[in-house]
Order: sequence, then C-alpha cells, then structure tokens
Amino acid sequence: MERYEVRLSGSGGQGIIVAGIILAEAAGIYEGKEVCQTQAYGPEARGGASKAEVVISDAEIDYPKAIKPDLVLAMNQKACDSYCYDLKPGGLIIVDGTLVKDLPTARAIALPFTQIARQELGREMVANIVALGALAKISGIVAVESLEKAVLARVPAGTEELNRRALAAGVGAAAEFLVGKLPQRVSSADNSLEV
Repeated sequence: MERYEVRLSGSGGQGIIVAGIILAEAAGIYEGKEVCQTQAYGPEARGGASKAEVVISDAEIDYPKAIKPDLVLAMNQKACDSYCYDLKPGGLIIVDGTLVKDLPTARAIALPFTQIARQELGREMVANIVALGALAKISGIVAVESLEKAVLARVPAGTEELNRRALAAGVGAAAEFLVGKLPQRVSSADNSLEV
C-alpha cells in the first residue's frame, strides 16, 4: 500500500478522535503497517469542530498529516462542508446520512450511522463505531477483523458487546449498500468538486 490518507470529521462528542485512534491501532498494531494519527478539535467539550487524520503506509511516513485525503468521513453537515474541499481526485467521501443532507458530490456515499446506532443499538454514542465498520468494509484499508480487535481493546470495560454489535451493524449497512440494496442519496448540490 502506498500512502493512504483518511480524514474523520464531525463535532466534539461524536467520538471522532477515538475513531481515529482505533483506526490507527487497527492498521499499526494488528496489521503491522506504518501509521500516523493526528487530531484537531475546538475548545468546546461538545459541539465544536473535531477531526482526526490517519496516514497508513507500507513505507516510512515522512509527513504526519493528510495532504490530499483519499477518504473523508463526515459525521455531520458542518464537517462535510468544512473538510471535503481537498479530497484527492478519485477519492471517497462517506457521510452520516442521518445528519448530512447536502452532499458535496453525487459520488458521496451516505449511510445513516446515527440512525442505525439509535434504532438498532439503542445508543447514539456508538455511531462512530458504526461508521468505522462501514468505512472498513467500503474502503478495504484495514480488515474488519483487525478493526474489531482494535475496537475491543480501546472501548470502556462493559461496552465490548455493544461496540462489537455497532461495528457489525456498520459492516452490514455497507455490505447492503455495495450490493445495491440501500438507495444512494444524491443531492442537487454543486457537483463541481473534483473526485
């Protein structure tokens, strides 16, 4: 694998930083790849902008931040508007369709992570883990098995089964999307973003 850059974005309280750490650990600890994870967030405990970037490579990483992300995950509309601008040509945008209504391109993939977490798992707080499962299934950047190990090693004691189910729900939603069972939402937004 050449350098692969992932940007996870959302708001404080959505678990974006934890998701970035889990993704980095899945790639680095469980798959033996070179990895670098950075994060940025506003001063607010909840509601402020939050992003985590993960760079994954088979070779040594010479710069730790995303230059032109291969994949951007946006967990809300503000994150989608703010963090999809420098996507690599041919890159992938995955958004939480529960909270993102205006897509930057018709090629963005919208899956309802928050709705799945709320309705299927009864806990909206695991939407980040649902999103990680979908991201892994769609992109193939890490094996789902490696991601599950990283999730179970990182989440608070007593929440392992909930998080295992959240990861599986995300993988399942992505699998359904990939075989065309879920409709892909297309907005009338300006499709001039180069992807």
